[in-house]
Amino acid sequence: MVSKEKQIASLQPKPQASLNKRIGYEFADQILLTQALTHRSAAKTHNERLEFLGDAVLGLCIAEILYKKYPKQPEGKLTRMRSNLVKGDTLAGIARELELGDMLRLGSGELKSGGHRRDSILADAVEAILGAIYLESGLEAVKQSIETLFASRIEKLDPNVQIKDSKTQLQEYLQSRQLPLPNYEVLQISGKDHAQIFEVACEVEALNISKNASGKSRRIAEQKAAKSVLETIHK
Repeated sequence: MVSKEKQIASLQPKPQASLNKRIGYEFADQILLTQALTHRSAAKTHNERLEFLGDAVLGLCIAEILYKKYPKQPEGKLTRMRSNLVKGDTLAGIARELELGDMLRLGSGELKSGGHRRDSILADAVEAILGAIYLESGLEAVKQSIETLFASRIEKLDPNVQIKDSKTQLQEYLQSRQLPLPNYEVLQISGKDHAQIFEVACEVEALNISKNASGKSRRIAEQKAAKSVLETIHK
């Protein structure tokens, strides 16, 4: 039976040492970092459980950072700012700044289909890295890395700016043109109870547009599908 270490170490490319500096954390266990960069398509030992952990840790740390930085802001504004920081687009942007795409370990199918550029895979890798830091060194260490990675974005936040999500933008676009609202339908739910994946369709019948997307919750999948419809509309 091949050990976890051999499974991961046999994959290429290896994580770059410079990543430790970029994330503001030096991994003692490089194999743990390698696992965080390993997609499920590449090996049995992959980053999904670390991503699950990192997602929770990220939400908590960002909430605490915003709570302390904006002591007079109400819950609603803090929630909107947190959502803007932890959403997939933001995480994928951070992944690109870190050049994670070049370090990801992907199966041949994902490599051929451009998985190293896909937002969802990049965002999951960032969360997996944060989960790995938490696992190795605890909450304070991962909080410091989050502050490093999100510093410029946190500074640019404006509590008074209303951030509209994709579903809201699509609804307002259709309403402004007196068109019927989109229909959202759950096509499939897969995965284990602790790591379910929802596939959702967003259909705008009046424009003959239908887009599918998947996410860790129905809400996330609907937002992604709505964003895809908006991108098609604005092409």
